[in-house]
Amino acid sequence: MRIDKLTIGAALAAALLLGGCATLPPGSKPDPRDRFERANRSVYAFNRAVDHAILRPVARGYVKVTPKPVRRGISNFLANIDYPITILNDALQGKVHDGLSDIARFGINTVVGVGGLFDPATHWGFEKHDEDFGQTLGKWGVSSGPYLMLPIFGPSTVRDAPAKVIDHFTTPRTYVFNTNIDLGLSVVSTVDKRAGLLSTDEMIDNAYDPYAFLRNAWLQRREYQVRDGKVPPDEAPKEDGLPTAPDRQPVPDQQPMPDQQPMPDQQSTPDQPPPDQHLAR
Repeated sequence: MRIDKLTIGAALAAALLLGGCATLPPGSKPDPRDRFERANRSVYAFNRAVDHAILRPVARGYVKVTPKPVRRGISNFLANIDYPITILNDALQGKVHDGLSDIARFGINTVVGVGGLFDPATHWGFEKHDEDFGQTLGKWGVSSGPYLMLPIFGPSTVRDAPAKVIDHFTTPRTYVFNTNIDLGLSVVSTVDKRAGLLSTDEMIDNAYDPYAFLRNAWLQRREYQVRDGKVPPDEAPKEDGLPTAPDRQPVPDQQPMPDQQPMPDQQSTPDQPPPDQHLAR
C-alpha cells in the first residue's frame, strides 16, 4: 500500500512538472468531451515517455523470454484474483444471472483452476464478464463528465477516476500486507497488462494524432461497456476535429470498433485474456 501511494505521488508530481499547457496539433478542434485537453496532453506526454523508456521494452522482453503457457497462466491468475470486482458490481447493477454465473466462475477457477492459473470455467460454459464501479455509476445514470488522462493509469473520466478507489478496495490484492508480495504482484501485473497492449503499438504510433486516437477509441469503448453493447448510433461518441495527415488515412477511419479489435485501455494478446485495468499509452 505504501509503495502504491509513493508511486502515484511521484507520477503526479512528474506530470505536473511537464507544465500542463501542451499545444494542440495544427488543425485540431476542441473536443467538448475533453475540457482539460491541454493538461491531459501533458500527462499523456509524460505517460508516453515512461512507456517508451521502461514499460514497452520490459514488456517486449517478457514476451520474448516467457513461454506462452506461462504467460497465459499468469494472466489467468491476475484476472481471477481481481474478479471479485466484477462480482460486486454485478450485484450493484442488479445483474442477478451474471452475478451467480460469475460467483461460480470465480469458485471453479480458484479451486479447480489451481488458484486461477487455469481457466476451466470458460470451457464449462461460464462466460467471463467485466464490470467495475465506474460502469455501475454509469448504469444508474451518473454522467461520465470530462475525459481525464491520469498519470501512469492512463485514460479515464471525472466519473471513472474516483471509482477506481472503490475497485481498489474490492480486489483481494489490496489486503496482501506483505510488502514483498505486494510489490511483486504490482510489478507482474503491470508488465502483464503492458504485454497485452503490444499489439496496438503500431496502430497508435502511426496515427496522425496518437493522443486523440487513443481518447476517441477509449471513450467509444467505455460507452460500449457501460451500456453493455447497446449504444444507439446517434448517441455513439463523435470523432470530429481530428486532422488528417496528407500521407495517411483519417484517424477516425482507423478507429477499431469494440466488436472488431481490443481497445487500447484493455488489450489482449491471443495467448491471454484481456486485463481488467487500464494502462497509459
